[in-house]
Amino acid sequence: MSGSKRSAGPCAGLRVLDFTTVISGPMCTQMLGDLGADIVKVESQFGDSCRYSGAPFREPGFSGFLAQFNRNKRSIVVDLKSDAGRELVLDVVPEFDVVVENFRPDVMERLGLGYDVLAERNPGLIYVAINGFGSDGPYAQLPAYDQVLQGLTGRMPEQGGDGAPELIQGAVADKSTAMTAISAVLAASLARERDPEGRGQHVEVAMIDAFSAFSLTEPMMERSFPPLRNDVSVGRDFFRSWQTADGYVVGLIIQDAQYAGLCRVIGRPDLAEDPRFAVMAERFANWLELVPLLDEEVRKHPTAEFLEAARREGAPFAPVNDIDDFLADPHVQHRGCVVDLEDPRFGTVKYLAPPIRFDRTPAQITRHAPRLGEHTDEVLGELGVDAERIDRLKTDGAIR
Repeated sequence: MSGSKRSAGPCAGLRVLDFTTVISGPMCTQMLGDLGADIVKVESQFGDSCRYSGAPFREPGFSGFLAQFNRNKRSIVVDLKSDAGRELVLDVVPEFDVVVENFRPDVMERLGLGYDVLAERNPGLIYVAINGFGSDGPYAQLPAYDQVLQGLTGRMPEQGGDGAPELIQGAVADKSTAMTAISAVLAASLARERDPEGRGQHVEVAMIDAFSAFSLTEPMMERSFPPLRNDVSVGRDFFRSWQTADGYVVGLIIQDAQYAGLCRVIGRPDLAEDPRFAVMAERFANWLELVPLLDEEVRKHPTAEFLEAARREGAPFAPVNDIDDFLADPHVQHRGCVVDLEDPRFGTVKYLAPPIRFDRTPAQITRHAPRLGEHTDEVLGELGVDAERIDRLKTDGAIR
């Protein structure tokens, strides 16, 4: 890990006041931190609930969950329900470019810290509100979690196949919302830069909007031109695994040359010349006839042998790994997809590396996830809050 606490990333100089918890907001602000932004995580006396879930725990209030979604941040503790805590936020918000929160709609307004109030203090502020269902509509005040959104958006029956509906094993709705939110921050920052008056704006990112836009493009293909519909749905036969003699592989053949290469791998060059399958359009139209033919042949080959031949022939296939297999993969290790960094508090910590590579302004991990309130004095001092006021706020219980 870099010894410097200041990043040279592409967002260096951007200051973000982070009121978020759990995944959708923290992942967004963590990525901004990876890109060089200064992220100040504002927590209650209890702290982000992710501190107490997502084992293993390195110490009470410091979990693997916290570590993976809150690196490159500094933590301060502020009681937003107290008058002194609220006044503190109002005093320091002019020093920030971006506020991100993921409370239910109207929570910040009830605290007296909504966009209109903050924008009076800082007209250039970009205020990003992440929530479940948006600020209006019949579901606006309902609580929303990843599983709720997965159930609502329509993919679970297909994922379950002939059995019970199945969730994706991972917070995909939260994480796709986080990706949407970071694009919103960057786009709003560009708009402010181009605005003659340097004005910020209020931005809302609802999980129902973000996740449906992310996950439903394929099902919407056959709903694009009503009343036209595809007579046969073949989605499960495209997005499938293939059993080998000793395991499973995954892959998808699109181009004609790839298909011909696969036919050579499985020893069936005749299938490459079959008029039902030889060219892409006909192959897709007759895909359900082709699948059992390929299935029978792939099963005859051991996984390693099949993959070696497929890669040689340019047919895009991969093994079905577990996580440990992925971590041991030579290409993953070469790319540094996962890095080991030394934390002076705890020793070695494994992180997923920032996924974007910049030539001049590298994304990087410069800070480990913070302990609760670890940086309260440091941050407030940088923001011009004098030591006497800091002591008074601590005595009053407004900060920690």
